Amino acid sequence: MTTNDSVITDYTSTDDAAVVRLDNGKIILQTVDFFTPIVDDPYTFGQISAANSLSDIYAMGGHPLFALNIVAFPIQKLSHTILSEIMQGGADKAAEAGIPIVGGHSIDDNEPKYGLVVTGEAIEENIWTNSGAKPGDQIILTKPIGTGIISTAIKKEKVSSSIALAATESMKTLNKKASEIAQKFSPNAVTDVTGFGLVGHLIEICNASDVSANINYKQIEFLPGAIDLVSEGIIPGGSKRNLDHAEKFTVFRSSLSSNQKLLACDAQTSGGLLLTFPPDDAEEFLKAFGAKAKRIGEIVYKKTYSVAIDN
Repeated sequence: MTTNDSVITDYTSTDDAAVVRLDNGKIILQTVDFFTPIVDDPYTFGQISAANSLSDIYAMGGHPLFALNIVAFPIQKLSHTILSEIMQGGADKAAEAGIPIVGGHSIDDNEPKYGLVVTGEAIEENIWTNSGAKPGDQIILTKPIGTGIISTAIKKEKVSSSIALAATESMKTLNKKASEIAQKFSPNAVTDVTGFGLVGHLIEICNASDVSANINYKQIEFLPGAIDLVSEGIIPGGSKRNLDHAEKFTVFRSSLSSNQKLLACDAQTSGGLLLTFPPDDAEEFLKAFGAKAKRIGEIVYKKTYSVAIDN
C-alpha cells in the first residue's frame, strides 16, 4: 500500500471523509455517496441524496466548496423529465448549502442511482474525527431516528402521507446548522448517523476513542410512526444486519424489547450529527441548537462493552 504524508485521514479509519493537506498548507476534505431512490418523488429523492452526501463534510467540521453529480439512470426506459427532476433536487439542495455542482458523470443503468462527490475545506487543528471522545462527555443527537423503517414502509405503500412527510423533511434537512453551531464549542468526537444506525456509529466512536458509552433509550427521539411500523413488522434488512453486528459490542438491558433494539439500530439515510461534548459545552450547544437536539447518554471509561443501552 502506498503511503503519502499529505494524507491525514483515509479509508483506514472510520471517519466520514478523506482529509488531505495541500502543499500550501490548506486542508481539503472529500467524500462520495449515492444510492437508489427511497421516496417516490424524483425531486425529493435528489434533495435527500444531496443532503446525505453533504453531511460527511459537515460531520468533519468542514465547509463544502463544490460538488459533482454521480448518476445512473435507465435512459431508454424512464422519462428524461424524471432525471431532470432528480438533478434539480440535488442542485437546489447544493445551492442551499452555498455551493455549485460543477459537473459529474452518468451511466445508463437499469436502476436509478444518484449522489454527489463533495469537496470541502477545513482548518487542520479544527477537524473533527470520531476518535476523540472522552469519559464524561455528553452524547448529543441532532435528528430523530427512524428513516430506514419509514422509507421501507413508503416502498411497501404502508405509511400515511403525514408520516412520510415528516421523514422526508428530516432527510432533506442539511446538517449545516448543527455543524456551524458545534464549531462555536468544543466537540471531542463527531460523526453522522447513516447506514450503520445510531448504535453502529456510536460503536465506531467508542472503539476509535478507546471508551464506552451509556445510552438512555428513553432519551432517543423517533420519527412519528416509526415505533408503530416496527410493531407491524416493517423492518429493513439493513437494520436487522445492524443489530446482528451491534450485539457483538453492545449490552442491551433486559427491559428492552427486540423491537426497541431494532429501532436503536435502524439504518438511517441523511441522519443527524452524533456529537460528544464536555458537559458545559453540551449545555451551550443544546441551548443554541434548540429542542430538536437530544442528550441521549454519556461517554464513560472503557468497559468490556462498547455501548450499553438502558430503558
